[in-house]
Amino acid sequence: MIIVTTETINGKNFNHLEMVCGNVVTSKNFVKDFGAGLKSIVGGELGSYTKMLSEARGIATQRMIQTAESIGADAIVNVRFSSSAIMQGAAEIVATGTAVKFID
Repeated sequence: MIIVTTETINGKNFNHLEMVCGNVVTSKNFVKDFGAGLKSIVGGELGSYTKMLSEARGIATQRMIQTAESIGADAIVNVRFSSSAIMQGAAEIVATGTAVKFID
């Protein structure tokens, strides 16, 4: 599956199928939340949250790909990611794009 953030793919002609998306809501456990809270006092990267969001982005991307594959897509163009806080310590990551089918 080709995935791009652009609206076109060099050398490929395609028909647009439909918008596809994948999402995941994720959170850290209390111990890691507590550690991140302490880290936020002194400053610096909150590594456990960085890792959590990176893993969540991967899951959301895979779910988007599965949706595209289920409708026979060859690629996903114009891919975007968004995130939002659901509650303290929990975030939703959404991957969206347009599924396309190559034409000869």
